Amino acid sequence: MMMKPDVKLVILGDVNVGKSSLLQRYTERRFHSPASTIGGAFFLKQWGRHSVSIWDTAGREQFHGLGSMYCRGAAGVILTYDVTNRHSLRELEDRFLTLTDTAQPDCIFAVVGNKCDLTDDGAETAEPQPEPEGAAPRVTKQVVKEDAVHFYKQLIKYKMLDEKDFPVAEKMCFETSAKTGYNVDQLFETILDLVVSRIVEKPVEPSQTVDLRQTMNSKHTKSSCCT
Repeated sequence: MMMKPDVKLVILGDVNVGKSSLLQRYTERRFHSPASTIGGAFFLKQWGRHSVSIWDTAGREQFHGLGSMYCRGAAGVILTYDVTNRHSLRELEDRFLTLTDTAQPDCIFAVVGNKCDLTDDGAETAEPQPEPEGAAPRVTKQVVKEDAVHFYKQLIKYKMLDEKDFPVAEKMCFETSAKTGYNVDQLFETILDLVVSRIVEKPVEPSQTVDLRQTMNSKHTKSSCCT
């Protein structure tokens, strides 16, 4: 029997922003262009003493209604866009933000711009090997990190959260490349550390166990009074 994970992390974003590739790069240390996710898929990750389920969700509009179900009870959400496609950032605000209403009230958010390797200023994300002949030409970045920081701050306001209780935007906005692995480990390790630390910080709920000896004594006392 599979044990219930201690915490849930969900990856949201439009189709073709590279959600599945990010998860694959982190969990399998490799990259290929997988087919679009249908519905959702998850990976179990052991982080210290805790088990984390990381959910990869479909970005296609016909599966949009499933998003809020996958977000239910989530302790962390990774909102992903494509740095070469400004529309993918707008979609996070217009189509995906409301799906997170079913997440935990203290849910941790990360805003991630993937596909940095495709941009004309992506030299820092390049693979160590020379690019193969016939590789796709570099394109202009359409979304800069400042745009993501602005979106993160708007997200905190939308959630009516107190900024001082959450990480600053600059810490939670990442630019990544699933193809080269650039910043992928940093992204996942940052959010995993944060969501798991919140489990540790939460007070332990009072025990619901019953002291059988106390119960039996209580029953015995009651019966004696009524004889």
